[in-house]
Amino acid sequence: MLFNSFEFIFIFLPFVFFVYMFLNKRKLTILAKVWLVLSSLFFYSWWNVLYLPLILSSMIINYLIGKKLGKTDSLNSSRKPILIIGIVLNVGLLGYYKYSDFFIENVNYFFSTNIPLLNLVLPLAISFFTFQQISYLVDAYRNETKEYDFLNYALFVSFFPQLIAGPIVHHKEMMPQFESKRNKFINYRNIALGILIFSIGLFKKVAIADTFALWATEGFDNTEVLTFFEGWIVSLSYTFQIYFDFSGYTDMAIGIALLFNILLPINFNSPYKALSIQDFWKRWHITLSRFLTHYIYIPLGGSRKGKRRTYINIFLIFLISGFWHGAGWTFVFWGSLHGIAMVVNRYWQTLNIKMNVVLAWFITFNFVNLAWVPFRAETWGDAVKVWSGMFGLNGFNLPIIGVVDGNLNFVVDYLLQYDLLFTNNIAVVYIFIFGLVSVLVKNSMEFSNTNILNWKYVSFTALILTYAILNLSKLSEFLYFNF
Repeated sequence: MLFNSFEFIFIFLPFVFFVYMFLNKRKLTILAKVWLVLSSLFFYSWWNVLYLPLILSSMIINYLIGKKLGKTDSLNSSRKPILIIGIVLNVGLLGYYKYSDFFIENVNYFFSTNIPLLNLVLPLAISFFTFQQISYLVDAYRNETKEYDFLNYALFVSFFPQLIAGPIVHHKEMMPQFESKRNKFINYRNIALGILIFSIGLFKKVAIADTFALWATEGFDNTEVLTFFEGWIVSLSYTFQIYFDFSGYTDMAIGIALLFNILLPINFNSPYKALSIQDFWKRWHITLSRFLTHYIYIPLGGSRKGKRRTYINIFLIFLISGFWHGAGWTFVFWGSLHGIAMVVNRYWQTLNIKMNVVLAWFITFNFVNLAWVPFRAETWGDAVKVWSGMFGLNGFNLPIIGVVDGNLNFVVDYLLQYDLLFTNNIAVVYIFIFGLVSVLVKNSMEFSNTNILNWKYVSFTALILTYAILNLSKLSEFLYFNF
């Protein structure tokens, strides 16, 4: 079931919400949690009920391991092996489903073998609930959180607003909210704010991201050669598609959770306003960066073991980030690019040289845009095709200025007629408008931190929500469902 579908918006969400609040009002809190867990599992299994045993078995095993860690004395030497077993099981499950065919393909290629592929279907959300449960096990090992109630643990893992594509949450930041008495009753301000944020996210997905997707798909998948302007339009289309798609999903998740009086962590903070690659990763997919920092970078030694080791650790976490996103060398390359950029950024900081703000933004944004190309490309050939266009290797198709009858004649075939794969150059208009929006306009979190209970915000919410719903003509999955 998709957030951007009629059955979710008009049937599933209101029905789950009203039953949950009704049960809490009757002080049937345990039954309310059971209802929310069952509803979340129904939401998860909507795509394929065969996924359900996998997530259930994963939750049960991790709960038992976490319970063992929580009850074992911190000085007990058996705790670390238990943690290692838990991490290996989680990583092994993720590796089997997500990376088996990738490794088989590479073994066949490099060793001229003919091992048959497993052709496994990637279970929905496995990358997210795996990381979430690993963080829980590590927190339990560190005595930072304890959970002896399977119902609460199941709710922590399966809570449907954040289950499929994050944010990646911590047990200690989620479960106290479900226990709070005031969160068990309807909060009209949270409802208004939740609907506003959900509406913004739905509008981002339906009106913006899905439109950019048309041009990105045409350029990456259906066109053999791209000229200079075409290459830039295709790359920028995907740059804005993934931004408005993923930030739209996150807004919708935060908005839905607010209906239940649950505050999810912020996952986006205007990343295209970043003035450095480090700043970008403090703003983009914040909860993933938090996970990689707390559970990989710091255990590796962080910046405590000298400059050289720090640079290696920085590079490694971005290499892991790339591989986490997808089982392919293009994702590994994308992660490596960001790892190298972060190392360069770290070294630049030691020079104490201040860069002009506009220049810093320009370099950062264009690096991110160029790096998105292999992230999106299905093959290396697609990435090279787009880069070749961007660097003008296939021509420019610039407007021609000529003289006719003694007067300057501007031949505007490109500007007004040449369609750049698309009709009437609407892609250029979209890129210009929403490029400005992503850089200059307040994000949805900043936008919502005002008095929203007035006619202006109600009218704005009604307008964008109506527009988005009227344009739910076709279902399109969110990009991060693939990861």
